[in-house]
Amino acid sequence: MTYHPKSEFMSVMIERGFLADCTDYQGLDEAFAKGVVPAYIGFDATATSLHVGSLIQIMMLRWLQKTGHKPITLMGGGTTKVGDPSFRADERPLLTARKDRRKHRGDQTRVFRLHDL
Repeated sequence: MTYHPKSEFMSVMIERGFLADCTDYQGLDEAFAKGVVPAYIGFDATATSLHVGSLIQIMMLRWLQKTGHKPITLMGGGTTKVGDPSFRADERPLLTARKDRRKHRGDQTRVFRLHDL
């Protein structure tokens, strides 16, 4: 990669291999250098816990926070009750409110350990 970022966040993301391609490295870098940038991840807690596929996103938010920006983590909502359709012919069973809350509570505990919220 030939781009040399000015912002700490972009430097970390590139150095650690989080970015493979970007349509406007300079524009993104300038936004991070200019001031606090908020970013969010939304999780639908349809599994019994978060999985390794969520880790990259959580790690990016943690670096975002460590470099002075504002991470926001959203857990569940209406789609959690139905689940991820994944183009299957069968539907997932509706989660009860109790199961929904239990999944959110466990995931929140894990994610909040990583963020200073």
